[in-house]
Amino acid sequence: MPAAPKKTNKQPVRKKRLSPKERARVDELFARFSTLSENPKTELNFSSPFTLVVAVALSAQATDVQVNKATAKLFAVADTPQAIYDLGVDGLIPWINSIGLFRNKAKNVIELSRIILQEHGGQTPLTREALQALPGVGRKTASVVLNELDIEPAIAVDTHVFRVSHRLKLSTGKTPDAVEADLMAIVPTPYLTRAHHWLILHGRYVCLARKPKCPECQVADLCPSRELFMGG
Repeated sequence: MPAAPKKTNKQPVRKKRLSPKERARVDELFARFSTLSENPKTELNFSSPFTLVVAVALSAQATDVQVNKATAKLFAVADTPQAIYDLGVDGLIPWINSIGLFRNKAKNVIELSRIILQEHGGQTPLTREALQALPGVGRKTASVVLNELDIEPAIAVDTHVFRVSHRLKLSTGKTPDAVEADLMAIVPTPYLTRAHHWLILHGRYVCLARKPKCPECQVADLCPSRELFMGG
């Protein structure tokens, strides 16, 4: 049986070339997104780089609403690496047990807090390599953190971004890494730091998985998939 492909945290290298017509469509698409929401931000609540890392790590397979409800209470009593670490796994679980996979997430959050304390002097590291070395922090989580804090333009591909990118024909990539590489190659530079949020919000509130709201969509005329959902 062949070995499974190894996962990598390296930036996927993939170039997507656009025809002049497609270039104009993509430029107009993101220009229009910018008029709908000029400076979008994450819907996760945080007050520091550390609480952002924790919130994003907790958000895997959970909604932002669920995470915000849990962290509102948690961060009121523990919002630093030392305070979180002092809770221990058993002490952290009651604060986050409303979130999916809470036991494993509790172990990761305690361990990443320990590493930040012991290896980074209590300061949350803000390089991609150091972030991705933390337990429970993969490429997607690191991308969210770096982009949100204006450290590095990045596009984290979650289920919303993956779905919207395919429906808008921005990518045909079969993996999140492939979609990320396509988006990084074609999103106009002025919009690169905000594209992640626009695509997430569009997928969350308009381009829904089962029944997209095409009649309400303000980029429907730019969407090659609209006929599939609007009946021609």
